[in-house]
Amino acid sequence: MLRTHTCGELRSTHLGTDVALCGWVDRVRDHKGVIFVDLRDRWGKTQVVIGPESPAAVLTVARTVRPEWVIRVQGAVGARPAGTTNPKLATGEVEVGCHVLEVLNEAETPVFQPGAAELPGEEVRLAHRWLDLRRPAMQDNMFLRSRIVKIMRDHFDELGFIDVETPMLGRSTPEGARDYLVPSRLDHGSFFALPQSPQLYKQLLMMAGFDRYVQVAKCFRDEDLRADRQPEFTQLDVEMSFVEADDVIGVIEGLVKRTARDILGLDVPLPLPRLTWDECMERFGHDAPDLRFGLEIVDLTALAGESEFRVFRGAVESGGRVRGIRVPGAAGKFSRKELDELTAVAVEAGAKGLVWLKVEADGTWSGPVAKNLGPIADRLRTTLGCEPGDLALIVADSFEVSCKALHTLRKRLGASLGLYDPAAMHFSWVVDFPMFARDVESGGWASMHHPFTAPRPSDLHLLESDPAACRAVAYDLVINGSEAGGGTIRIHDGATQEKVFKLLGITPEVARERFGFLLDALRSGAPPHGGIALGIDRWVMLFGRLDSIRDVIAFPKTQKASDLMTGAPSPVETKQLVELGIRTVVPPPKAP
Repeated sequence: MLRTHTCGELRSTHLGTDVALCGWVDRVRDHKGVIFVDLRDRWGKTQVVIGPESPAAVLTVARTVRPEWVIRVQGAVGARPAGTTNPKLATGEVEVGCHVLEVLNEAETPVFQPGAAELPGEEVRLAHRWLDLRRPAMQDNMFLRSRIVKIMRDHFDELGFIDVETPMLGRSTPEGARDYLVPSRLDHGSFFALPQSPQLYKQLLMMAGFDRYVQVAKCFRDEDLRADRQPEFTQLDVEMSFVEADDVIGVIEGLVKRTARDILGLDVPLPLPRLTWDECMERFGHDAPDLRFGLEIVDLTALAGESEFRVFRGAVESGGRVRGIRVPGAAGKFSRKELDELTAVAVEAGAKGLVWLKVEADGTWSGPVAKNLGPIADRLRTTLGCEPGDLALIVADSFEVSCKALHTLRKRLGASLGLYDPAAMHFSWVVDFPMFARDVESGGWASMHHPFTAPRPSDLHLLESDPAACRAVAYDLVINGSEAGGGTIRIHDGATQEKVFKLLGITPEVARERFGFLLDALRSGAPPHGGIALGIDRWVMLFGRLDSIRDVIAFPKTQKASDLMTGAPSPVETKQLVELGIRTVVPPPKAP
């Protein structure tokens, strides 16, 4: 080994010890002929001193050393002089008096200094990711990820789960997001698909009798990206046989408690709270609500139907809903310009507009439409629970639009008004999802989760008579308003699976072509089974209290699914396309 210790290891117990350290030069300071070098590796930093006691050759080399050079030093561990210790460093009580200095590799002046207080924009950091990953903050994120994955593996190993790898090259089954396709060189015109999840494989493992399966699985989805999404992501994939929803939920709650304790020192009481999907949409407008703060939605439709205000009456008469939120004590916190900005937020979310009202000191309403409320004014205030100084925000539109608009407003206000502690962690389950939703483009039915989700036994008869009322045995784990995992009990009999396929517009011929192996397996003795997938990237982001999953992935993509460091995706040689039997068509660039 080139080193005897790491740069984060030395303490006062090592005083007088001869050591060898290797690492990157973080900073160089020349104080009247005494040169101080902060040497950095993944373990920490150590101060190295090159002074009069050091050989002349060492002093000569030290004067040439620059930040990010890779060097090796040898010397004796000494105590820092009184008044110069650094309590911010674990090694802050000691320094190494250097008598050997070896340059292992020089470095060009970096695009940015990993140790600098001010960093360039994210695009620059992604293009030079190896430099970005030298930053202690980024390395801490990677260590956190490693710890969380180990906790997950240990938890499931102790519960008797078997880790099984499933294929990366499979069949395209375009029911959800777009697949990433891989052309076959040996069968021109045919393609593999990278897995969106190991869903079918893990169900087949249950039918094969493995009983409890777990995998840290790489998955791929060709979809539009956000701060908490990537085209390739990692999930903890779990499946269990002979279970009901409570069994799967119980296993995951144990993992939540263990992770919160080991990572954050939090004692999470179990069982976690549960809300139904209907309750979430009515109270919060979203199926992954942030429960760290209030601002619950109140239904005002019945009152609005009695109103003289035509916007309210019109929404009710057209089958829509009138719903609002009370923002306590906020009447004096928003200028007219800021209220117009809130209106713009609601409109961007799909609403036709936003009604805002303030409660004055005498209990009366003020605002652009206050005079139009007529006889419902007092009851409106009572229903919303408003008091003097409060602000009311009301949307009159379809149920779906009012949910989206009020959820967006609620989320924005929670952050801007500081209604919750950013360090707080809130865990909950959302259950009883609808089995189906209408597809916007086709108008037909689409699976709310996936086509292999089991309906609630009591709702089984609704598959044919009233699909909209059919509820699924589905459960999502929500952490601080983010979906951190989702699972279902699966269909384990072929007849029910065929009914669901039919309802989704999948003909028997198409079902046989795409899922014949699954249907055959279901008929060969399939146990009741269910599972869940937890987004590892999102777990690390949430437990690390970070804003983007790009900060917890070593080499992430941009929001346009590109890799700024390697230049992927990129054109390939014509020879490769010929071997694959592919001809590309590149549309001309759009006119400015």
